[in-house]
Amino acid sequence: SGSLGVDVATTVEETLLDRMTQLLPTGVYGPLKVNGQAVGALLLGRSSAALKGLTVIPGVIDADYTGEIKIMVKTDFPSLIIPKGSRIAQLVPLPQLLQGETTHFCGNQGFGSTGQPALFSLPLNSRPEMSVTLTYQSKSVIVRALLDSGADVTILS
Repeated sequence: SGSLGVDVATTVEETLLDRMTQLLPTGVYGPLKVNGQAVGALLLGRSSAALKGLTVIPGVIDADYTGEIKIMVKTDFPSLIIPKGSRIAQLVPLPQLLQGETTHFCGNQGFGSTGQPALFSLPLNSRPEMSVTLTYQSKSVIVRALLDSGADVTILS
């Protein structure tokens, strides 16, 4: 009693071998119900997971979602083993605040959006760049470098 959320555990053992986001099954299916009423929920990571180097990506579970609830996870410290039955996330129920605002039915289609499509882009003619001077012994060369390209390695030749 007094807990705001309900713990959610993994149904399989998983080893995170890289820093990519992965989906873990929970065996929990929507719709989520509180007192017989379908409710939405926030899926949040437990603090104990974060202390072990596991990041749980928060998510919104719609009240009309009927598929399996999965946990999006990643780590900055591969190889990280997540044992089967690990309680790494929690569902925090939310009341339906907007009544009759949408005609969209979520069903079992997860990891999408019920609103208008959104596209995030950066115009190629205005990428964040800066001039960098590379010096080795007595030779220098100035190059234009792309900032935060997302690459793990930069190779110059």
